[in-house]
Amino acid sequence: MLEGKAEEIIDRNFMRKFDRKVDLIFTSPPYPLNRKKKYGNFSGQEYVDWLCAFGPLFKSLLNPKGSIVIEMGNSWEKGSPVMSTLALKSLLEFLERNELHLCQEFVWNNPAKLPSPAQWVNIKRNRVKDSFTKIWWMSPVKDPKADNRNVLVEYSDSMKKLLKRGSYNSGKRISQHNIGEKSFLTDNNGAISGSVLTYGNTVSSDSYLKYCREKNITPHPARMPYKLAEFFIKFLTKPDDLVYDPFGGSNLTGFAAESLDRYWISTEASKEYILGSMGRFENIFS
Repeated sequence: MLEGKAEEIIDRNFMRKFDRKVDLIFTSPPYPLNRKKKYGNFSGQEYVDWLCAFGPLFKSLLNPKGSIVIEMGNSWEKGSPVMSTLALKSLLEFLERNELHLCQEFVWNNPAKLPSPAQWVNIKRNRVKDSFTKIWWMSPVKDPKADNRNVLVEYSDSMKKLLKRGSYNSGKRISQHNIGEKSFLTDNNGAISGSVLTYGNTVSSDSYLKYCREKNITPHPARMPYKLAEFFIKFLTKPDDLVYDPFGGSNLTGFAAESLDRYWISTEASKEYILGSMGRFENIFS
């Protein structure tokens, strides 16, 4: 894991040896906000311009069939129960300015997310909690490397019964689709995943947090679940491929890549977050 701002590190000679060799850039950049915070985040159009400037840098690292996956949360207008379009605008401009293709849009549904924005959900009670984030899968090419057989999900109980029974009411449906019996009776070891990914994020006693407590290190406040990184790494890469996270945070991406036998690079501007991320690897290397 490299310490420093991603936009500066990518341009260093050390990173140039990875030009056209990165198979997946998977990241969650700081979320777009319509107001400044103490840690010096960008806001408004300034944020859009900052994010879009990464496009040429990312494309210089990607191999010809590589992918960029960005997870981005929502933001709200300051002092108002109105959602901001800044997150969507950021993604659209990143896509268009950098001449990328939107391969697919995903939604991460987090059922365990705390109710927010608090003023309108908990106090005024005139909004429901904001429980999802957008994930855009992009690539310079229309058909990047991907295999949905690597991210199959368990069959439903009804499908399991159907396979066990070995017969199906085939034929033409009201929609005029002709359902052949064979197509529904093939056991593919799981169903094709949908684009809404539901993973809770409630782990409070994992090795990372335990390590941070023991070392008196402040943990990263916005950690995605392991399953989310695992999904895209398995879907879009193969063992021994190279994964890069420019906004490493607690280095969940690097940990997932390591666990799945991929190579990885992460960059992070906060030394404290880098020190804390070492706790993720204690069990792997011990």
